[in-house]
Parts: sequence; C-alpha cells; structure tokens
Amino acid sequence: MKHPAKNHKYIFVVGGVMSGVGKGIATSSIGTLLQAKGFVVNLAKVDPYLNVDAGTMNPTEHGEVFVLNSGLETDQDMGNYERFLNRDLTHHDYMTSGMVYQSVIDRERNLGYKGKCVEAIPHIRDEIVNRFEEGARINKSEISVIEIGGTVGDYQNIMFIEAARVLKIKHPEDVIFIMVSYLPIPHKIGEMKSRPTQNAVHQLAGYGVYTDIIIARSEMPVDQKRKEKIAVSCNLPADHVISAPDIDSVYDVPLNFERDKLGDIIVKTLHLEPHKNAARSAGLKEWKKFAESVKNGKAGGKKDTKHVNIAIVGKYFNTGDFVLTDAYVSVLEAIKYSSYALGVHPIIHTVNARDFETSKKGGKINDSVFKTLDQFDGILVPGGFGETGIEGKLAVIRYAREHGIPYFGLCYGMQLLTIEYSRNILGLFDATTTEINPKTKNPVIDIMPDQKQKLIEKNYGGSMRLGSYVAKLKQGTIAYNAYEKAGWMKTKGRGRDMITERHRHRYEVNPEYIERLSTEGTDGKSGLIFSGTSPDGTLMEIAELSRAEHPFFLGTQFHPEFLARPLRPHPLFTEFIKAAVKSSSSLSTIAKNI
Repeated sequence: MKHPAKNHKYIFVVGGVMSGVGKGIATSSIGTLLQAKGFVVNLAKVDPYLNVDAGTMNPTEHGEVFVLNSGLETDQDMGNYERFLNRDLTHHDYMTSGMVYQSVIDRERNLGYKGKCVEAIPHIRDEIVNRFEEGARINKSEISVIEIGGTVGDYQNIMFIEAARVLKIKHPEDVIFIMVSYLPIPHKIGEMKSRPTQNAVHQLAGYGVYTDIIIARSEMPVDQKRKEKIAVSCNLPADHVISAPDIDSVYDVPLNFERDKLGDIIVKTLHLEPHKNAARSAGLKEWKKFAESVKNGKAGGKKDTKHVNIAIVGKYFNTGDFVLTDAYVSVLEAIKYSSYALGVHPIIHTVNARDFETSKKGGKINDSVFKTLDQFDGILVPGGFGETGIEGKLAVIRYAREHGIPYFGLCYGMQLLTIEYSRNILGLFDATTTEINPKTKNPVIDIMPDQKQKLIEKNYGGSMRLGSYVAKLKQGTIAYNAYEKAGWMKTKGRGRDMITERHRHRYEVNPEYIERLSTEGTDGKSGLIFSGTSPDGTLMEIAELSRAEHPFFLGTQFHPEFLARPLRPHPLFTEFIKAAVKSSSSLSTIAKNI
C-alpha cells in the first residue's frame, strides 16, 4: 500500500474527564483554522463501537445518522466536519471498531495472514494505523485531524490510542495530541477545578501518549492562573492551554480558538512553515461574516431582523425526562443557514407527533388542539422509520395543507405527504405504507423491489438505498426554480436539469398510483406534481403542490439537510423559509424584499 506523502502531519483529538463537551466541534474548528491557513486537511472520526457503521443505532441514544456520498452511515460528527470544511468527506474518513475487527477477521479467513496467529497486537493495531494512512493518501491531504471517540480511560478506545502512539514513534515530528477536557465549577464551591483534567492527562501519559495542547472546556473562560497551574502539572507551555468557555453559537468556536492563536500553535508544534497557499486563501473572512450573522441575526447586513417560527414534528425527541434534538441536528442547522441568509432569525420548536394522535374524532381534525399549529410559520416533518407517531404526523400534514401553512417533508415526510393526499383528496381512506401495513389494499408507499429480499433475510445494516443519486427536475416547478436560482443544477449539455442528493430509505411512491396522484385533485385542481424523478422516471424524488394551490407544500424522498452548509444553504430549505416568512403577518416588510 502506498503511504501518505513524506512528513504528512497527524493531529489526534482525545477527550478527558467526560463526554459530550464538544470534541467534535473542536475537531471541526481545528480543521477550519488550518484550512484557512492554506493547508489541505482531512477530518476523520473514530467510533469505538463494535457496530460496523452507525446505521442501526437508535437516534434517541446516539443522535443523527449522517450519510456520506458513498452511502456510508456515520456518526453525526461527520456532518459537523462537512459543514465546517464546506466540502464532502469520504468513507475513508470514518472508522469503527466493528469495521476494523471485521476487516481483520475477513483477511484471516482468506489466509491473508498466511496462517499466523492473529492477535489484537499487532494486527488490529496495524489495521488501524493503515486506515489512518490510507485516509491521508486518498484525500491527498497535508494534515489529518482524527477525533478518537469516548474519553481517556474508556476500555473501548485503548486500541486506537495505541495505534496513534505507534504513529508517533514512527513519525515523532509529525504527530501531536490535543485533549479536549472539562474543568468543572462546582456550584457550592464557586471555583474552577483543574484536578480532573490533570488526572486525565496523567492517565493518557500512562499509555505512553503525551498531551501537546489542552482545550479547556468550561462554563467560564479559563483564567491565566488556571492555565499556568495546568501547564506545570501537565508539562506543557501555558499558552498551549486554550480556553473554550460555553458560547451561544458553535460557529464562534473557530474564532475563539483563533484569538488564543491555536492555529499558530499547532503549526509551530508540528514544525510547519506558513503555507504557500495562505496568501491565496480567503482565511476566516467568510466564516467571520457568517458567525456575525448568527450572533446578531443580521445576515447580509439587513437591519430590524425578525423571527420566523418553524415546527419540527418528529418522534425522536424524548429520552427519559430530557428532550434530545441531536437526532435531527442536520435539519436544525439547515433551517438556520437558510434563515440567516435571508436575514431572519429562526425560532425552532420541537413538536412530538404523538401529542396529536389522540386529538382525532371521527377522522376529523380537532381544532381545539390543532389550532396550536397556527403559531408556526412553517412545519417540517423529518425522516424516520416505523409506526410510532405516524397518525399524528398525518393529521398535522393535513392541517398544514388545509390551512395554507408552508410544509416541508423529508424522506418519510414526503411519503406521509403522499399518504395524506391519497386519503383526504383521492378518497383512499386506507392508503398507507407497507412498512406499517403490508396487507393494505392501497399501498401508495411500497418497498423498493430490490429491498424485499433483504428484509426477508433480515439484512438491515447498510442495505437501504444509500448515498448520492441523480434526479431530473421538471421545469416551472418550485423545486426546479429553487435549484436553478441557487446555481445547484446543471442546465447545459448532457445531464441538464439534473441534481445530486443523498438518500437513506427502503420505501418509495408506488408506481401503480403515480398517474392517479398526478391527475386527480379536488374542485378541478391539478394533483400532486412530481417535480423530481430518477433519470429513468421510475422513482419519485420530489412531490409538491402548485403555488396556485398552496404557498409551499413539498416533500423530498432524499435528505437535502445532508448537503446544507453554513456558507452554502440548501435551495429547498431557503425556499421553505421564504414561504414561511411570507406566510407570517409579522414579517410583511421582509417578505416584500425576498
């Protein structure tokens, strides 16, 4: 196997004290800083789970499953990486313990080790090292920033730390370690405590790995006295202790790091010279502009910013007594990007679909409950699986359609849009998806033919329609105009009118119902418009109602949120927010200008 270019640099980001303090955002921010300095960077995530990928993990426990162009189902941190770097990542940038062990076992079964006794050391460790190096080579990067999941002391990630240690031995000038560690401030004591961080650094040293830089997470900024105390105890310079206090926006993190000169410290510690491309790089100029728009809610320099109220109606919110929004993190961020670009500040409300299921009487909307939806300027139903909450979502979609509230359905949200339309406009009262009722007489949503055998064989992991696929758009539609205006669509030559989006699903609009859905409406109006299809016209990718019938009633079979970026909002989200702004009487002044 070819190795990365000589003097390729590696930065390993590890956690100390506790999880959930922003290791992924810190990794994303480090990549952003180095990219702004002209370096070619690849960001990678190591998950110590034995799952082969993140596809079968429960969203309420693990958070969102993020899908790459290749179709690999990954941890949500990969979404952060792509959003911060503003570019696509590859499947070489994600690794789990399950992947590593499966690869080694498969090789052993095929006599790849020529009959040797296969062990964790060296074979598992060396497979990890090879994957680190392969990722660098495939990306043709100069610096790899690799986040090792979990915290120091976790049994599960020891092998990855050992692999990083071996790389350090092989390339002592080219590998550094950054610890993201938490400094608590006990309420009754009122003093920031550094001892847990000191212990975490000492424990890492017990593995033969020495920390070069500490990112000190805390509620408050870390003062100079604490920096000096940590520095002496952990054997590093005081300026290598970077203060990372709680902030309102994660997009300020790279800028906060830059104020502590983290980028310069990393470049120096890795024995690098200023990059030759630094002068041509835009640096953090655009990022600062975006971060300022987030902070002030005045994107594009517009004044008198107003608010837009968006409801996300889902089922992956409740975990015990807490509300978890990580299951929809890409959707939340996509809404924000488009809102900031339009100069409005989004107020996002999480609405549990199950709350609406007991509100139906005789199949009719119970206005006393559903009137609460009138407070929202737009309603979005994200992707999901299974029966839980489905009737509540269908009732909400019906209310949005009948009351002119902008509606945006993603994946399952488009399938439910189709079911709702079939039931209440076409009169197919038992219309549903075969995912819920395989024996329904009107399966308007049915499993894709190539998926049926996979389910019979219980082949669930990594077997859906996954990754990037091309769709052809219909001219004159909301979708076509949105993509064209944003410059996302190829309009000339071979493949004109085409877009590429990421998918994650098993079920599709049943072809047997497409003609009826498209031609039958109410009061002589046209039916659903399938404004996006697969190039051969067999798979329905986007469904919408015309603007003459509804301000915005649109669903996508794909997941547009996966391609939304801070510096490149997604066209369909932007069009949705525009419609929400125009539907709000409180935003009439802004609505006239967009």
